[in-house]
Amino acid sequence: DEFYVHKPTLAQGFKPLLKKRLGEKAIKMIYTDSQDEPTKDVSVDAHEQKLFSLTDEEVLELSRQSVLIEKHYSEQKGYWSPMDIEWGKDGNDGKLYILQARPETIHSRQQNKQIIEEYTLHTKPAASKIIATGKSVGRKIASGRARVIASAEHMHELQPGEILITDMTDPDWEPIMKIAAGIITNRGGRTCHAAIVSREIGIPAVIGAHSATEAITTGQEITLDCSSGEVGFVYEGAIPFDVQKMDVSHLENVQTNVMVNVGNPDEAFNFSKLPALGVGLARLEFIINTSIQVHPMALVEPEKITDKKELEIIQTLTAGYEDKKQFFVDKLAQEAGTIAAAFYPRPVVIRMSDFKSNEYRKLIGGHAFEPEEENPMIGFRGASRYYHPDYEQAFALECQAMKKIRDEMGLTNVKLMIPFVRTPREGRKVIEVMKSHGLEQGKNDLSIIMMCEVPSNVILIDEFAKIFDGFSIGSNDLTQLTLAVDRDSALVADLFDERNEAVKAMLKMAIQGAHRSGKTIGICGQAPSDYPEIAEFLNELDIDSMSLNPDTVLKEILALSNKKAT
Repeated sequence: DEFYVHKPTLAQGFKPLLKKRLGEKAIKMIYTDSQDEPTKDVSVDAHEQKLFSLTDEEVLELSRQSVLIEKHYSEQKGYWSPMDIEWGKDGNDGKLYILQARPETIHSRQQNKQIIEEYTLHTKPAASKIIATGKSVGRKIASGRARVIASAEHMHELQPGEILITDMTDPDWEPIMKIAAGIITNRGGRTCHAAIVSREIGIPAVIGAHSATEAITTGQEITLDCSSGEVGFVYEGAIPFDVQKMDVSHLENVQTNVMVNVGNPDEAFNFSKLPALGVGLARLEFIINTSIQVHPMALVEPEKITDKKELEIIQTLTAGYEDKKQFFVDKLAQEAGTIAAAFYPRPVVIRMSDFKSNEYRKLIGGHAFEPEEENPMIGFRGASRYYHPDYEQAFALECQAMKKIRDEMGLTNVKLMIPFVRTPREGRKVIEVMKSHGLEQGKNDLSIIMMCEVPSNVILIDEFAKIFDGFSIGSNDLTQLTLAVDRDSALVADLFDERNEAVKAMLKMAIQGAHRSGKTIGICGQAPSDYPEIAEFLNELDIDSMSLNPDTVLKEILALSNKKAT
C-alpha cells in the first residue's frame, strides 16, 4: 500500500493524508505448529486483499514519528538528513513500533534542481504496441535491446545499454543494474529494491509489470516510458524521443505573472519545479474521469443503476467504503489536494467540475442521470448544475471534498473557481449553495473566483465583480460564444480563432472592467499558450496573471525576463 502525507501542514496539526493507493496482497506469511518449518506462505482471501494495511490515523501517527526522527538526526548532523525508516505493527497489541532508522541514500545523490529535464516521445504509440504496464519510477524514457534474466546466476549476461527484465531484484544485482538503460520487473512496489536503485542511479523503471518476463524476449527492441505519470509503459520497438534540459537557475528571482495549468495530479510535483506563481487552473474533470470513474449521482442514488456489470464495477472501485459517497469525497480531496500540496504555499485555483452532459453520460452510471442534449456545449453545464435538483447532491460532494482539502489538510492556498456563470443571479445562488456546504466566501481566507467565458460576463462585469473575488478568462468558450462557432465542429474549425478582433475586444473589455472594479483578472484558456502575440497583447493590457500549459511556461517566462532585461 502507498500513503502520501504532506509534511508542512502535518507540522501545523492538520491531517493531510493526500493519497492512498491499495497495493497487491496476494500472499502472506503465517506461523505454523511445525518446528521444522515454523512459517509458511498462504494466499490472501479476496476480501482481505481489498483492505488497507493501516488506518488513516495510523498513517498520520507514523508520519509524525518519521518527522521527529528526521528532525533529530538533521539536528545531530547540522544539515538536512532524510531518513529511511522501518517499522512494524505488532500482531498482538496492535501498536506501531519503529524498528530502524538510517540516512536515506536516494537524496544523497540528488540531481541539480536548477536543471529541469523533460522527456517526450515523438509520437504516442498505438495501444496495440503496449507490451506491458506497471508502476513508473523516474520520469524518463529509455529504449534498447531487452535482456530477460531469470536469476542472479545469469546477471553477467546483461550488456551495457540493455534494458533488464526480471522477476525481482535484490542487493546481489546492484553491480550490473548500473549498466542498464532501464529496468522492468514482474513484481514489486515503489519502495522495492529495483525502484530504490533505479532512482539512485537515475534510470527509469517499470515495477510490478506482472508477466513482463513472458511478454518480452531477449534481443527484442523495446521502449520504456515513465514520462507520463504513475503508470509506466513498455512499448514494442525503439521509439524516438526528445530530452529537453532547461536551466532555470537564473529565473529564481524573476518576477512574472505566469502560472501553470495542471490537470493530472501525478504530474503536479514535477510541474511544481517550474518557476511559476502557482496554479491558475486545476481541473477536476481529469480526476473524476480517471481516478473516480463513477458518476457522483450513481453513488448518491445507487438504486437507479440497473446494469449488473456497472454495479459490479462500482463495488470494486469503492471497495472498503460502506458509504459510497465518501469514496467520491475522499478520492477527489486526495487527488486535488496533491496538486495543492505540490505547489504549497503558492496559490492553486481549483475549478469546480465543468463536464457537459454528453461527457457525464460516459462515466459509469452516467446514462441513468444525464439528459441527451442537442447542443451540450451551451446546455446543462457549469454553475447551472450546482443548484439544480438533478445535480445538487453531487455538487454537495464536490464541496465536501474542497472543504476537506482546506480544513482537514490545511491547504488554504486553494482558491475555488466557478465555471460558466450565465447571470449575476446565478452567481449569487452558487455562492449561497457553497456557503450551506461549509465553503463560506472570505472565511479562512477562502476566495471564490469566476470564469469569465460567456459574453454576458464581460458585458456585466461590474455586476459580477460585486459577487466574486476575481476573474479568470476562459478564452476557449469566450471565443466560441463571441464568434458563434462550435469548437467541437470540424466544419467550422477554421473560423475559431482567439486572435479575431472581436475576441480581442472582449478580452480588453474584461480586463479593463475587472480593474475598474478593483478585482484581479487572469486567463487560463488556451490562447496565450498557443499564440505568443496574444500573450503579448494581454501583458500590454496589464492582465494580472496568465496560466499556461506546462510546456509553454518556461518559454513565456524566458521571453518576459528577456524583455525586462532589455
